[in-house]
Amino acid sequence: MKRLIKQQYLWIGVLFFGFAVVPLFLNNNYYTTILNQMAINMIVVFGLNFITGLTGQMNLGTAGIYAIGAYTSALLSRNLGISPWFTMTAAVFAGFLLGRGLGYPSLKMKGVYLSLTTLAFSEIVRIFATNLIDITGGTQGLNGIPRFSIGPVALDTNIKYFYFILFIALVMCILSIRIVHSKWGREFKAVKDNPDAIESLGLDIKRIKIRAFTLAAMYGALGGALYAHFNGYITSLSFTTDLSINYVIILMVGGIGSILGNMIGAIVVTLLPEVLRFLGDYYQITYCILVLISALFLPNGLVSFYGKITGFIKKQSFVKGGG
Repeated sequence: MKRLIKQQYLWIGVLFFGFAVVPLFLNNNYYTTILNQMAINMIVVFGLNFITGLTGQMNLGTAGIYAIGAYTSALLSRNLGISPWFTMTAAVFAGFLLGRGLGYPSLKMKGVYLSLTTLAFSEIVRIFATNLIDITGGTQGLNGIPRFSIGPVALDTNIKYFYFILFIALVMCILSIRIVHSKWGREFKAVKDNPDAIESLGLDIKRIKIRAFTLAAMYGALGGALYAHFNGYITSLSFTTDLSINYVIILMVGGIGSILGNMIGAIVVTLLPEVLRFLGDYYQITYCILVLISALFLPNGLVSFYGKITGFIKKQSFVKGGG
């Protein structure tokens, strides 16, 4: 098990190194835009992994959390002239408050009922964002959202902004790894595997679930803030139910409960629309078929594919050696 974990960490390092190198070979602004979105998706899914991957509580409210983070940071920086660094912190704090609030429905609900509750929250946020036109701009959206700057260096190009987001993704990845292998992480897994045993040990299962929701919301709000300042424009049309479902798909395709799987899922699912763009009207059905195939043949996600290949090779080597 320890060897497998070390191998996963090695691959995580390889992926981050690969991300850092890729922009050096790109001279297309569109491709760097995709890389930025990929890194943002990683951050959001690192958080979703705590509540859905480890704790086993289905959360379909990611789009609402993402929107709250985006609007909080965008409105404070655009309308009040506050530095994006402070507004991003405010967005994360808003995520903290949201996580505490969303955690309570999970105390008495689970399964489809919890899914519907979080989905309803996401829709409520989208409806408010659509109708509060004087504040959010509604479907017309908000523009003129300033980008980050590091001292005198303005992150005014997509490549500069990508390295900034990549660094944050690396920090959040390391933090996620530390949490997964801490007491908190063990408690999250225990809630999913055997909640009765948790209570028999005298641990507060309510507090554990709320903690997982809070972490997921803080990561999601951070991702929303980074998206708003990268794009420079946000609209309520972006924060639909499809966005929440997309993050669950990323989690499932990569590997539920695996940080390496979160990264793989974010890469694959972010790239798929671009790869399948040539299909035109057939894109959506092809996309759904590929996701279905992944769920059927790789229920533990693409991250398990490496283990299957190495296991097959060892088995063949053993057979040949025995022969």
